[in-house]
Amino acid sequence: MSPEGVVGTGITKRPPQQCPDARRAEAHEGTVEPDAGPWIARKKVTALAVCLVALPVLMTTVSRRDAPWTAASSFWPLSSTSTQGTPQSSLLGGLLVPGFDERSCLSRYHSAFYRRSMARSPSAHLIKRLREHEALQRRCGPGTEAYRAAAARLGSWHGGGGPGGDAPGACRYLVLVPYRGLGNNILAMASAFLYAVLTDRVLLLDRTTSLGDIFCEPFPGASWLLPESFPVRDLQNLTGEVRESYRYLVQGDAPAAASVSRRRYVFVDLDHSCTYHDKLFFCDDERRFLRRAPWLLMRTDGYFVPALFLNPAYQEELDRLFPRKDAVFYLLAHYLLHPTNKVWGLITRFHDAYLRNSDERLGIQIRVFDGDTPFQHVLDQILACTSQERLLPDVVTQEPQPPAGARSKAVLMTGLSSWYYESVRWKYWQSATATGEAVSVYQPSHEEHQLSGYTTHDMKALAEMYLLGMTDKIVTSGWSTFGYVGHGLGGLTPWVMFRPENHTAPSPPCRRARSMEPCMHGPPFYDCRAKQGADTGKLVPHVQHCEDMSWGLKLVHPE
Repeated sequence: MSPEGVVGTGITKRPPQQCPDARRAEAHEGTVEPDAGPWIARKKVTALAVCLVALPVLMTTVSRRDAPWTAASSFWPLSSTSTQGTPQSSLLGGLLVPGFDERSCLSRYHSAFYRRSMARSPSAHLIKRLREHEALQRRCGPGTEAYRAAAARLGSWHGGGGPGGDAPGACRYLVLVPYRGLGNNILAMASAFLYAVLTDRVLLLDRTTSLGDIFCEPFPGASWLLPESFPVRDLQNLTGEVRESYRYLVQGDAPAAASVSRRRYVFVDLDHSCTYHDKLFFCDDERRFLRRAPWLLMRTDGYFVPALFLNPAYQEELDRLFPRKDAVFYLLAHYLLHPTNKVWGLITRFHDAYLRNSDERLGIQIRVFDGDTPFQHVLDQILACTSQERLLPDVVTQEPQPPAGARSKAVLMTGLSSWYYESVRWKYWQSATATGEAVSVYQPSHEEHQLSGYTTHDMKALAEMYLLGMTDKIVTSGWSTFGYVGHGLGGLTPWVMFRPENHTAPSPPCRRARSMEPCMHGPPFYDCRAKQGADTGKLVPHVQHCEDMSWGLKLVHPE
């Protein structure tokens, strides 16, 4: 079935399906300014005094969910190195558990005080399943006897030997092989984690990327990094052509369950342009035959969560986990993704220096797919969107009388080029605003070229994603996984700028999204129940087509 023309606004022509070489150069270790960390009170005060001072601030912050962020309510100084006595609000409604050493990963418990109150609260069932999954990671993860035994069987496998993954109490594993840019990696991590929770598999992350250097370990008492001694080598070069591929399992003449027992592992290739047979994975009830595979290796570059919501086998459980369908990435990311102290230092220093004291913060994320050279039509689109949607004030030629108590607005711009930032900054420097607002414009970095896989580059990119999530409103570029992560982390429903065609700014320039969920770029076009091709954006009310990519799928909460 052709996906073209499903959404009237935006681009309707699907790009050619290509599978570029995912192999990346080894990460180049760079240097970053040492993390100074947030200020810790040095005076001796009693615990009671600290609680009495902080309690009104916390109550004000929680009660004013939609109020603008203010410096007075932004930070809760913590003096202990353990999480005994950590304020309950820093646990994000039960998503997180105390017990980690705070100083080893400052962002885990401090990030809650750099943004507004939770945009969506976790369900009791999600909290329960997270605690169960943490226990699974501790029981079966690296360093345990269960992992050593499973890895040894994988390394000595000769075909047909050893217990299957469906044996009672057996540990089963999902090894994630993310690739392409950091935004792609983050969306893949959230997707794979949800699949691991749904199927009771230990999640292990391929450590050949920079992800282990920029994110803290998320599971208490367990590691999610794949040991270097893992018997399957060269994971980044696996493709759907290998004998162990899920593609061949479903294409073969023999029953799939029998085929699984004759393979060391099952490899699932979920590239955004993978084949029809690869995408049958999204319809598979894992209880049929994938449960027999102790090891599932998955290569993916995007957000495939919407496809899981189309699988009848998972719908009941997903409904219990996420009563609000527009908060899946937001909740998973806040549980799973905590920047290391070096990255957190980049975030907090920039925030405190440039964003903290503004009355309102606007994020503008720019991604240009037609080359690294700046384009006038892209700047025209940015200015048209922010003006028409009243996100930035107009300017006037004559200097008006500044009104009493004029508001300040900080604009955070991210992108590879500095030209757009300099153009917007010059506009508000050379002319006064019609409203009297003081507009300041900032850009943390401009790398000029994308250097995915290089640790220093990825640290800056992650810092900018989190800074975008600390704004009050956000404009993002269509098709950009960087933008998806930025607004998803902040729980912000973005204004999405449509991707230009023929070097012309589209009209309208942007549109308010229906939800804060990321878009799945390579969805299946198959009805799992009817066993036939279908428009998967019309099967259930909470899975619809994306604003920026007409064939893509995203989760929305039907009102």
